[in-house]
Order: sequence, then C-alpha cells, then structure tokens
Amino acid sequence: MGDYAHILTRRDEATITITMNRPQRRNSLSQEHLVELLAAFREAGESDATGIVLAGEGPVFSAGHDFGDVAARDLTGVRELLQLCTELMDTVQSVPQVVLAKVHGLATAAGCQLVGACDLAVAADSAGFALPGGKGGWFCHTPAVPVARNIGRKRLMEMALTGDVIDAATALDWGLINRVAADDVLDDAVADLLARATRGSRTSKALGKQTLYAQLDRPEQDAYAIALEVMAAASQLPAAREGMAAFLEKRHPDWPD
Repeated sequence: MGDYAHILTRRDEATITITMNRPQRRNSLSQEHLVELLAAFREAGESDATGIVLAGEGPVFSAGHDFGDVAARDLTGVRELLQLCTELMDTVQSVPQVVLAKVHGLATAAGCQLVGACDLAVAADSAGFALPGGKGGWFCHTPAVPVARNIGRKRLMEMALTGDVIDAATALDWGLINRVAADDVLDDAVADLLARATRGSRTSKALGKQTLYAQLDRPEQDAYAIALEVMAAASQLPAAREGMAAFLEKRHPDWPD
C-alpha cells in the first residue's frame, strides 16, 4: 500500500485495514484526507484482498467534514469537496471486496455517512452516531443519503431533524450497524464477521455485491429484472459450476479464484 499522511494502511493475509489517522482533528474529512482515503480504497480494490476494514485512530471514528476546510471555500469549492466525498462513498460500495466499518467513539455527519456506505459495520459499546446538522446551521444533506438507505424514513427524520446522538444499541436496532461488541473485544467481533462474509468465491461475491447495490431502492420488478439476468449469467461462471458440482458430489469446493 502507498505512503499517506492522514491514513494508515496495513495488510494481514487477505484483509486490508485502512485507518483514518488524524486523531488531533477527530479524523475530520479535509480534502487531503478524502483524497488519501479514495486512493487507498482504489488501491485496495485492485488488490487480491477479500476484505477491507475501515477504522479510526484516536478517541473517535470520525467527526465528519473538516469545518476549517469547508469555511474557507466558496460555493464551487464546497461543491467540489462534496463531490469528492460522494466519489469516496461510491468507491466503498463499488470495490469488489467486502468493506466493514470498525466503529468506536463518535461517528458524526460525514463520519456517520461513511458507516452507512460500508457493506457491514461493527461498533463498540462506546460508539455513538449522529447527523448533527439538524441542530446547527448546515444540515446533513449528503450524509443522510446512505443513512436513509440503512434505517428507514421515520428513524432518518429523527436523526436528521434532532441532530441527537444515538448509541450503539439503538444503531443496531435501527439497522445502521450489524453488531455491537464490548470495546475490549471489538477486534475479535470485526474479524469474526469479516471472516464469515468473505468465505467462498471472491469473484462470485464481488458480482453479488455489485448487483445488490444496483437493485436496492429500485421498484421490485426492476430489481428482479436486474437480479434475474445477472444470476442467470453468473450460473455459468467457474465458481458457480464448482460450487454446484461440489454440492452434488458431497465434497468441499475447490474455488477457482
């Protein structure tokens, strides 16, 4: 992985961990930080890794956009910053690997957006989640986009309009995260879920992830039209043929990728 000023990257076997490393700024997302995150996700996406963990160094996961950066920009500059952030969110969902957010402390505004954009999320008991713009002067318009697609309309409205922090247990109940773990076993909980989410054929899973995002939030018949054609085509891929053969022959599959 490349050398970065604002993030740390590490590879352990088939997992790449990308850690936001601006603890003195609460891992706020300046342009430079976003550029590095985007580059790291693209680099990881082109690797043969099967899983990516997104984490934060210091007391919080991420406090969202860096207001020092935002306040210095005119309309065009802020639009460019938000477009960069949106490109990062799209990349998180388009890379072939399973992406899991490992959350501790607060994940607010664009930090909460990151959690919503990841495929999976495991949070420590200490974690909290908020779209705080609702109680301030700059509403969380873009952070609300992936959060809405995780938690539903009424819960989104509560988060976005009040700006209040919800705890990890509430985030689990609302569907923003997959698991809650005690702070001292957070790493184990992350490793367990990621291991189960990355088993099987890498190619098959990458196509599956891509298709899930393509059909989500579309009308049911449109979703079926997309999923049906992809699933039919995928049945002819080597991984699918091997999986079916192994089942019929009552043996463990020997995945071709």
